[in-house]
Amino acid sequence: MSNIMEVKFSAKSENESLARVIVASFAAKLDPTIDELADIKTAVSEAVTNAIIHGYDEDESKFVYLRCEINENEDEVKIVVEDRGNGIEDVQMAMQPLYTSKPELERSGMGFTVMESFMDGVTVSSIKNDGTKIVMTKKINLPK
Repeated sequence: MSNIMEVKFSAKSENESLARVIVASFAAKLDPTIDELADIKTAVSEAVTNAIIHGYDEDESKFVYLRCEINENEDEVKIVVEDRGNGIEDVQMAMQPLYTSKPELERSGMGFTVMESFMDGVTVSSIKNDGTKIVMTKKINLPK
């Protein structure tokens, strides 16, 4: 059985914390550990921040789209963060540690690396001038 939630919000940096809370509340049904919840919230923060800063160049009139799905049979949460902004010309290059398209903003270029290290799966699809979609999955309560 699956449960799905979708929301869109203005591409304002203050809404990054909103996204974290929404996803954490939604994922709570799977009874994640505090560490698992922190991992999910961190990855969501990175994805939403990327959409706002890189996807939309901080244009607050645009929207970030967030979708979560819980597959209870697999104890997994799937999170999709999407923008309809600038897109990424070279996804492989953008996913390299320390790469940033905005060095003038003193960005660390570690967003995708952080997402990959905290989640079990991360896929990025993007079309230049059409937007970017990040799909992240996390298994909950994996045996240690």
